[in-house]
Amino acid sequence: MPRKSTIQMSALGAFAILSCLLFMFYKIGGSWSFALEERGIKLAAIGLTAVAIGVSTLIFQTLTQNRILTPSVMGLDSLYMLFQTLLVFFIGSNNPLMANKNINFIATLILMIAFSFMLYHLLFRRERVSIYFLLLLGIVFGTLFQNGSSFMQMLIDPNEFLIVQGKMFASFNSVNGTVLGVASIVLILSLVYLAFWFKYLDVLRLGKDQAINLGVPYFKLARHLLIIVSIMISVATALVGPVTFLGLLVVNVTYQLFDTYRHKVLIPGSILLSIIALVFGQWMVERIFTFNTTLSVIINFIGGAYFIYLLIKESRG
Repeated sequence: MPRKSTIQMSALGAFAILSCLLFMFYKIGGSWSFALEERGIKLAAIGLTAVAIGVSTLIFQTLTQNRILTPSVMGLDSLYMLFQTLLVFFIGSNNPLMANKNINFIATLILMIAFSFMLYHLLFRRERVSIYFLLLLGIVFGTLFQNGSSFMQMLIDPNEFLIVQGKMFASFNSVNGTVLGVASIVLILSLVYLAFWFKYLDVLRLGKDQAINLGVPYFKLARHLLIIVSIMISVATALVGPVTFLGLLVVNVTYQLFDTYRHKVLIPGSILLSIIALVFGQWMVERIFTFNTTLSVIINFIGGAYFIYLLIKESRG
C-alpha cells in the first residue's frame, strides 16, 4: 500500500475508533452495565451493516462498471418490504413470524437469499448472459414488489400499517444478540467465499472484454460475485432495514479519497467510511434529534443529494 494511502487509512481508522468511543461513552447516565450493553449491541449491528453494505456496493460497482448503481437496483429492498407487508396483511402483526424478531430475521434472510439464487440460476443457465439484462430484470421485479406492497398497505388496518411503516426505515434500536450472532456467521462465511475470488477484482475493473482477454473466467466470476453481493445485502436489510443510499455515498467518497483501483485499499476504506457514517448518524439521531427522525432518513437525504451531484457530474463528462 502506498505511503499516502497508508496515512489516509490510518486517519480513517483513528476517526472510526474515536467515533465509536464517542457513541459508547457519551453521557452515560444510570447503570453503566445496562448502557454499555445496549450501545454495544447497536455498535455491533452498525459494524455488520457497514461491512455488508460497503463491500457489496464496491463489488457491485466493480462488476457493473458504473459508480452510480447500488445493489438495491436488484429489487432486494422492495422484496423485503413486500414480505413484511404480506406478513401483516395475511397473518397480522401479533403472529410470531412478525412479532418475534429472531424468527422474522431468519425468515426474511432465507427468502431474500432464495430469491437471489433462483433469479441467478434461471439467468445464468444461458452462457454469456448480459449483466445489464440482470439489472433490468431486477428493476422490473423491484417495481413489481414495490407496487404490490403499496397496494396492500392501502388496504390494511391503520394500526397494522404503523407496524409496516416501522419496517420501511433502517433502525439499530431493536437488534438483539441472537440476531447478531446469525448475521455474523452468514457475513463471515460470505467474506471467506469472497476471498477465493478476490484476486480477480482488480482486473475486473478494466472491464468485461479486457478481463476475458487476460484469462479471467468472467461469467463464472460474475455469478459468484452477484451471489456474494445478494447475501451481504440480504443480511444488512434483514438486520436493520433498507439503507438505500449508504453504499453509493461511502463507496464514491472512497474512490475520491484514495484515487486507486486496488481493492485491498478500497474495501477497508469503504468499510471504515461506512462505520463513521453510521456511527455519527446514529449518534445524531439519539443526541441531537432525540429520536424525532431515523438514521435512514438522514443518510438517504445526504445520499440522494450526492446521487444528483454524481448524475450532473457524469452528464458533464
